[in-house]
Amino acid sequence: MTDGPKKNVWFITGAGRGLGIDIAQAALAAGHFVVATGRNADRVLTAIGAHHNLSAVALDITDPGAAEAAASAAVARFGRIDVLVNNAGNFYAGSFETLSPDQFRAQMETNFFGPLNVTRAILPIMRKQRSGQVITVTSTAGLVAGAFVSAYAASKFALEGWMESLRFDLEPFGIRTMAVEPGFFRTELLVEGSSTIWPEQQIDDYAERTAQTIAAWRSMNGLQDGDPRKLAAALVALSDSGELPLRFIAGADAIAGIEQNLATIQAQIDATRGMSASLSFDVSAER
Repeated sequence: MTDGPKKNVWFITGAGRGLGIDIAQAALAAGHFVVATGRNADRVLTAIGAHHNLSAVALDITDPGAAEAAASAAVARFGRIDVLVNNAGNFYAGSFETLSPDQFRAQMETNFFGPLNVTRAILPIMRKQRSGQVITVTSTAGLVAGAFVSAYAASKFALEGWMESLRFDLEPFGIRTMAVEPGFFRTELLVEGSSTIWPEQQIDDYAERTAQTIAAWRSMNGLQDGDPRKLAAALVALSDSGELPLRFIAGADAIAGIEQNLATIQAQIDATRGMSASLSFDVSAER
């Protein structure tokens, strides 16, 4: 490491495609060191482009042993890990009944248990340093569910709960956390066979809506409003500031959807406030 502005070591999952590429390139452009991971290290290196501050490492996030090996490789190359970005994930689309049990479990295995595997491998390094950042990309669907995303929303809601609790575990060690809730960005999330997997089970009652939703999402792919390069630059800027917000709502559509959901929740609280507040034991009646 050299004098001047601190060069952090970034460890990024899912860096062989989509937003992960942009995050890696933005961190490198800011002068940081980057350990970029994906299932195929050669693909990661080709996607990001060779750089003297870059190390491409093979990692299947669903494999705890692979996560341990990748973390060790990062320390062997750069001596530390300062910023972990849990970015890797996929999308099992479909109504609950049309997704097979295996598909639902696979969604949780990648989107939820995958980040846990990687974070578990890296936290001992950060605790020893008494510093670090854990940044986890969830989704607007982690705060606002909708049709056709039952498995995906479940995995992202789970990440939100984990991240909200994790901050209390890690703050005493100087480790900060941030959950990132993007709206629709022009990434590979809706690319079939790459990140999106359609439902396996055909049920007549769902057939029309399934066909309509798939057609709508296919037409949306490549036309999403969000620019992933701008999101990547924003994440690097937030990290470099040293003042991570607990959540970063990313995109105008994300802001609108989450604010609407918060208003709905507040209205539901108000509608049953009296009933809810009346559920305590009546102390006077017990005497």
